[in-house]
Amino acid sequence: MATLVSESAQVERQLWTDVDFLKWLQPGVQADLIGGEKFMHSPVALVHADLLNFLDYLLRAYLERAGLGGRLYREVVAVRMSTRNVFLPDLSWFSDAQVPRLEETHAPFAPVWVCEALSPRTADRDVGPKFAAYEEHGVREYWVLDPQTAAHRLYALDGEVLTEFAQGEEWIASGEIAGFRVRREWLNARPHPPIAECLREMT
Repeated sequence: MATLVSESAQVERQLWTDVDFLKWLQPGVQADLIGGEKFMHSPVALVHADLLNFLDYLLRAYLERAGLGGRLYREVVAVRMSTRNVFLPDLSWFSDAQVPRLEETHAPFAPVWVCEALSPRTADRDVGPKFAAYEEHGVREYWVLDPQTAAHRLYALDGEVLTEFAQGEEWIASGEIAGFRVRREWLNARPHPPIAECLREMT
């Protein structure tokens, strides 16, 4: 059962738990539980979808070629961060060591690597409460991509704090996915370059 809380005598809100949210969440439904409140995912601009498609295809191909294994998911796997926070990241990668601990219906812990692409309706959550939750629960690397402005920011866990890296650098090299790197210009190109060409240049 959701918990009722009051902002005032006239305003009530429902706070959901992870258990209630995961029972409610169905295949094909995309939503986040943030601080106990449900937020539905909205349709995105094509530039947003194209960027995620490109990075998804590129990383998936790289992982296979490099034999790194693990599991890469795109917006369809619920990640339980805490009692009041359950997210469906745009992209998330779980290492080989994490895979045996995945549940049948969700991930009960944070991935090693997460990417969120900003949209006008979600940007405040991606760089606010979701950023804080990813940091608190040990996401090792968090890529925050902005399809509209190309102001991409990359963060790596330094102790207990996600710290920005690769500011202004031509190549963005992951510290958690061994050997994976992308040219910043690839993320901004319209259309994005062919995956095979990127893989050749990357390696």
